[in-house]
Amino acid sequence: MEFRYLGNSGFKISEITFGNWLTHGSQVENDVATQCVRAALDAGISTFDTADVYANTAAETVLGQALKDERRESVEIFTKVFGPTGPKGKNDLGLSRKHIMESINGSLRRLQTDYVDLYQAHRYDFETPLEETMQAFADIVRQGKALYIGVSEWTADQLREGHKLSRELGFQLISNQPQYSMLWRVIEADVVPASEELGVSQIVWSPMAQGVLSGKYLPGQPAPEGSRATDEKGGAKMIQRWMRDDVLAGVQELKPIAQEAGLSMPQLAVAWVLQNPNVASAIVGASRPEQIADSVGAAGVKLEAEVLKRIDDAIGGLAERDPAQTKSPATREA
Repeated sequence: MEFRYLGNSGFKISEITFGNWLTHGSQVENDVATQCVRAALDAGISTFDTADVYANTAAETVLGQALKDERRESVEIFTKVFGPTGPKGKNDLGLSRKHIMESINGSLRRLQTDYVDLYQAHRYDFETPLEETMQAFADIVRQGKALYIGVSEWTADQLREGHKLSRELGFQLISNQPQYSMLWRVIEADVVPASEELGVSQIVWSPMAQGVLSGKYLPGQPAPEGSRATDEKGGAKMIQRWMRDDVLAGVQELKPIAQEAGLSMPQLAVAWVLQNPNVASAIVGASRPEQIADSVGAAGVKLEAEVLKRIDDAIGGLAERDPAQTKSPATREA
């Protein structure tokens, strides 16, 4: 496993982060989820990402249970706040001071830890003054409940505003967690340049485009039984945008590229996002322990310029690149 600094800080995380969105507390049984966490640790992954909204807090509980016997200083635990939790009442969501301060306490309790390494604003909250949100984060850092602060899916302008306020309040915004893959490149035009300017790293989710870049979906054929595209609880709606024959045919052109590089298709997809120097880590999930070893094979891989060009020739024209696709909900209604 390789490790990278997160933002303009001395904090290192593993190039591969284990994330438990869609799986822990919902898609797989708790004992299998724990086996996946153990497999991640055995493979050298030290960084774990979750959120209070995943499975309405159950994912945090499962991760906390799985990590409870680990030396706390040897792992990095990330969680997030914004989405509706609990009974989903009027103050059970968003980035108000009330919700943030209550949510960090709930997350720490479920994760069975005194602090999280990174606490992230899961989206931008248009209904709460940014000053209020950043002041709450500053207080959480001073209380020692979070060591670092990050965000997720913020635009370049939102990052600049948040970063400026964080500096004024005596802490630093060091990360952003956007979607990023060969097929979803919306951060490249604005978010990445702004982040490089500010000293903010990307921790990217869905590097395999919800599994499409695994190559298991074939043009003109039904999705394999038991795959994500057939699982309503496992992201079937999200994956539909890529279930077009032109996209699936383009992905098939990646197979010889991966083979010649000595990589599996998932490894090629994860390695591709890690070629971006602004990316600190790629988040991968697993519903079975054996899936972890394959993902970890992407760590430390260097893709030559010729390989990157062949990838672009195959599917670059099919990728979504519109910066306007980086967005948060206009309202925070549960």
